[in-house]
Amino acid sequence: MSLQPKAGTLAPALLKWWVSNGRKDLAWQKTPTRYRVWVSEVMLQQTQVVTVERYYDRFMAQFPAVKDLAAAELDQVLHLWSGLGYYARARNLHKAARIILDQYDGELPNDVEALQLLPGIGRSTAGAILALANDQRHPILDGNAKRVYARAFGVEGWPGHSAVLKELWAVAEACTPVTGAAIYTQAIMDLGATVCSRSNPGCDRCPSIDSCVARERGLIDSIPGKAPKRAKPQRMTIFVMAVRNDGAVLLQQRPATGVWGGLWCFPETDAVEQVVKWCHATVGTLPEETCVQPVVRHSFTHFDLDITPVEVRLKKVNARLMDGDGWLWYKRDEPAAVGLAAPVIRLLERIGELS
Repeated sequence: MSLQPKAGTLAPALLKWWVSNGRKDLAWQKTPTRYRVWVSEVMLQQTQVVTVERYYDRFMAQFPAVKDLAAAELDQVLHLWSGLGYYARARNLHKAARIILDQYDGELPNDVEALQLLPGIGRSTAGAILALANDQRHPILDGNAKRVYARAFGVEGWPGHSAVLKELWAVAEACTPVTGAAIYTQAIMDLGATVCSRSNPGCDRCPSIDSCVARERGLIDSIPGKAPKRAKPQRMTIFVMAVRNDGAVLLQQRPATGVWGGLWCFPETDAVEQVVKWCHATVGTLPEETCVQPVVRHSFTHFDLDITPVEVRLKKVNARLMDGDGWLWYKRDEPAAVGLAAPVIRLLERIGELS
């Protein structure tokens, strides 16, 4: 595929378009240091801007610098991340902050290769950090940029395939200008988010409409290609929602890795019939009341989880089962600052349907 002369026309068109149409009031665009851009780019991975905006300012107020994030306990970080999803991002952010403090005196490296050695930072994220914060010329290839480049240059196939991805990186490299990298990087992300959307794109508002290969060939709906369809596995579990007589709810911390790593969740059993036995063995008493609530489905990227919540009321509990050692009696009127899995947040609001 020949990239010239078309590659040389995209940047001028985008830079001109951004002046009147680009987004300029996003929270992370104010004083765009490498740290502030890094946090925003990680939050924006697989998450829409409107969602990130609800989390970013609160997160930055708590952790205004790398040293603050590095000094925090993981529970504090996960607490502020609760509901944002893809929690490995938060764990990697926290881990990387400690490395940056230890090895780089608390400043993110000003080198794209060094950035990529940090947990959770890939080629595109590293490029975006240095382009947006330092105006360095580095191509990026987030979801929005992939869509713009694929359509503009007629790159067919699913970007998850290595050959397609390699072709898109070549396009990004050819199109990224030597000067104005910060604005160009923001512009291509903005164009993909606001005009060249996945469905119903606003082609009439696109600055490169006259040279878009996908539009010319009638391939807008099929470019970029979709991931191969695979049936999602279905899994199930039982959440034991054990409520103490003072209203506190028993939570258990998940292992550091895996699903909901490090977050606090309801204890689990394999079957509803095991709940009473679990209560006797774990909290030292039988439940006074038990209520099996409707199944709640939670979808992950690779599987769907059907959760059956079982609310049990306890008159007294084993004195040995106190806060600590992975257990927490969570008081809803005085909530602890810990990370909670999304379905746990929703189910905590449903406590009391038993009565």
